[in-house]
Amino acid sequence: MNLKKITRNPLFYIVLIGIFLIVGFSLISSLGGAKQISTQEGLELLDGGTVTEVLTTDGDQRVDLTLAEPYEGATEVQFYYVTARAEEVVNAINAADPEDGFNDVVPQPSWFDGFLSLMIPLLLLGLLFWFLLSSAQGGGSKVMQFGKSRAKLVTKEMPQVTFVDVAGADEAIEEMQEIKDFLKDPAKFQAVGARIPKGVLLYGPPGTGKTLLARAVAGEAGVPFYSISGSDFVEMFVGVGASRVRDLFNQAKENSPAIIFIDEIDAVGRHRGAGMGGGHDEREQTLNQMLVEMDGFDPKVNVIVIAATNRPDILDPALLRPGRFDRQIGVDAPDLKGRQKILQVHGRGKPLAESVDLEVVARKTPGFTGADLANVLNEAALLTARSNAQLIDNRALDEAIDRVIAGPQRRTRVMRDKEKLITAYHEGGHALAAASMNHTDPVTKVTILPRGKALGYTMVLPLDDKYSVTRNELQDQLTYAMGGRVAEEIVFHDPTTGASNDIEKATSIARKMVTEYGMTTQVGPVKLGQSSGEVFMGRDMGHGRDFSERIAERVDAEVRALIEQAHNEAYQVINANRDVLDRLALELLEKETLDHLELAEIFRDIKKLPPRPQWLSSSDRPVSTLPPVDVPRRAEPAGVAASVEAEQTAPQTAPRRRPTGQARPATA
Repeated sequence: MNLKKITRNPLFYIVLIGIFLIVGFSLISSLGGAKQISTQEGLELLDGGTVTEVLTTDGDQRVDLTLAEPYEGATEVQFYYVTARAEEVVNAINAADPEDGFNDVVPQPSWFDGFLSLMIPLLLLGLLFWFLLSSAQGGGSKVMQFGKSRAKLVTKEMPQVTFVDVAGADEAIEEMQEIKDFLKDPAKFQAVGARIPKGVLLYGPPGTGKTLLARAVAGEAGVPFYSISGSDFVEMFVGVGASRVRDLFNQAKENSPAIIFIDEIDAVGRHRGAGMGGGHDEREQTLNQMLVEMDGFDPKVNVIVIAATNRPDILDPALLRPGRFDRQIGVDAPDLKGRQKILQVHGRGKPLAESVDLEVVARKTPGFTGADLANVLNEAALLTARSNAQLIDNRALDEAIDRVIAGPQRRTRVMRDKEKLITAYHEGGHALAAASMNHTDPVTKVTILPRGKALGYTMVLPLDDKYSVTRNELQDQLTYAMGGRVAEEIVFHDPTTGASNDIEKATSIARKMVTEYGMTTQVGPVKLGQSSGEVFMGRDMGHGRDFSERIAERVDAEVRALIEQAHNEAYQVINANRDVLDRLALELLEKETLDHLELAEIFRDIKKLPPRPQWLSSSDRPVSTLPPVDVPRRAEPAGVAASVEAEQTAPQTAPRRRPTGQARPATA
């Protein structure tokens, strides 16, 4: 037990004072000096003629006797009596007629006792309030400093993060490099009339390295770096957030050049006037103070604010205008080369086997963020240690990727043979439908082993990173999403609940094709409804539907038509390749997991879906027969050209993960 930590806790002193008060009162009450005897003994002493003086105290019903001869070693004794014996006691005192007489005392309340009875509870309540306040503000030493900034100052003694530790965000690093150069040599920029941005906003999905970038700037620039979370500004006391903002900026100005990093700025920078609070809401007052501080910089004061958020859409427009956050940098999921560099950074210090190729691992993980890749290597290391191995091999990495995508394998779940057969045909239907399409990505893995919430899954991953999707590719996604349900209908004539997630994802894709992408002739290229992002209370809750009931019926009809077309195409390819489906299901029942090589052997004689008719947005518009121009070849260094040629000639043997939003829905 840490005695020093206990003595620093205010509750320790509150308990200690309470113990002292109790002991003190006990000692005071025991200092009377008179020996207490029973009522019977007291009456006998009064009758014995040895009593020289009697003092009767009303209220306490106590009788104090002074004796001429010691009784049990004491010459002063006292006893108590009940109201029923009051007359008997008075008669005994009168009969004794003590030599020094007797007296009756009516005690009056003491002002000191009244003062103590009033002050002690108030003192205890004050100490309790002090303890609660100090706990809420981070310790007893900060009780009177709750208006001070709680930012952490990163010093040179702390472990430094540099741009060498950041990978996969080359454009963002280039922008942040400029800020580092300005902090080190501002005269270079001021000589040409340049003004460095006062604020830099890093936005992007979680796990892409926004906070890591800010720490790298601090490590490279070598200037004071104040790090604070947006939630640290908001407290239960009015005005505390604004006070902390003022104190934070004052500290940074006194130590300029400096960097202020505010993580999760959306906690304090949300759109004003949106939400349940009014204009005097504590969070809005804090935001107002931040706006004033950022716009009130002295142009010669080298203080730069860097903020990070996952939700730039809900930030207040006044916060995003030029003059405050002049530069907004998007930090997205890395591409193939970026993932390879990230894996190299996180692979430092980990014993990788010689057969491990990080480029292959990068190809297996499209759509992964930096945090996902770090998690993959960490999971692989944990699996290696669990198996008492010394090197991280490809098997551990493949299992780690599957764990990140679909969760840990559930080896304890025992499936009946009937359910396992249904699952094999269901996943086989997905794989067969995907392999039969003309615009879909290759099937890289199929398994019927339960993992996470799924009884099995089919992995359909792109060969390269993709940033846009065509209409035919979306239709292929709808078809292979319905492949599992169609396989159950064809083989068992009794579909199961396992396709619920497939239907949900297929419906979502079809609705976006109609309302967002303008890929139907009946509705056309019109954006219907609000953005499909998360609802922001106060700004989005009151917005109604911006199209009529007739358009809504047309949208529903178009969605239903797309789903029905996909359903029919899945029926067509699965019926045409029923022998392939049976062979695939049998292999899954025997091996439980099939990789891309085994799948390629099974699908070698598959019959593809005939090409779809050319889609036209309107039959009244003329159709152009002119082809697109050829993409000009770029002059590349010899080493790069050789690597590209080798990549094109090498067989694609690694499973790949589709970027977020493109993956086939996991099936139950």
